[in-house]
Amino acid sequence: MRQKPAQSARHAARSRASRTMTETRVPRYVLVASALRNRIRDGHWPLGSRIATLQHLEREFSVARVTVRQAIELLQSEGLVRSHQGKGTFVTGTPAGERWLQLATDWTSLIRPIKDNVLEPLPVTPVPEPSIEPDDGLPHPGGYTFLKSLQRRDGEPYALARVHVATDVYQRKPQSFQKRVALGVIAGMPGLDVARAHQTLTIGAADIETAQLLAITLNAPTAEARCVVTDRSGRVLYLGEITYRGDCVKLNIELLGPDGTLGD
Repeated sequence: MRQKPAQSARHAARSRASRTMTETRVPRYVLVASALRNRIRDGHWPLGSRIATLQHLEREFSVARVTVRQAIELLQSEGLVRSHQGKGTFVTGTPAGERWLQLATDWTSLIRPIKDNVLEPLPVTPVPEPSIEPDDGLPHPGGYTFLKSLQRRDGEPYALARVHVATDVYQRKPQSFQKRVALGVIAGMPGLDVARAHQTLTIGAADIETAQLLAITLNAPTAEARCVVTDRSGRVLYLGEITYRGDCVKLNIELLGPDGTLGD
């Protein structure tokens, strides 16, 4: 029997969701929770309304019933829904809309929102080696100083930073590196020969340590940025691996110029 267009669209959507669940390393219940969170945010389920049944969500996302329950429990911990036995699950809140940290695509925009944020240094044992990849550049001959810190804004933790700074760069302003975000210190350092800065972003889930330090639930969505800064000789001056709370991050990329034309 030939499917109707609406049925075909629903089937395609379910297939895409199922493939996403299979291909990603993020736990399946986190992905389900993210999809449901987006529907609440977009008004698909208004405040006070009942969301789809466990059976319906189980079929839609092609996951086990326990996975759907875990997703609902995660949303309950965020204050977004509440389940009532025999009645269903109802929307009790809406996701916070304050995503203040923009993971920028240029140096100035990257530095501006973080340069004055406060650090909380964390103990490190043992000190890891920098994971410099072939495309990153050359290792600095003077070695690296490793810094691990919790970064705060208005007293709230928003990022866990693991940073390697070339030791001769660190020694120029050691007290500043202990108190301020390393990239902010580097950006304001006169005479430093910065030639290239490159950042990549992946989506992950909080492990036990990250969840505890950032005050989020285990496996909550995170944004994991890896930033490499090199000098004109191609030597790596800075390598930072920063895990951000997913609820404070946004990625904004200008695809068309202000006049509606494509950029160069």
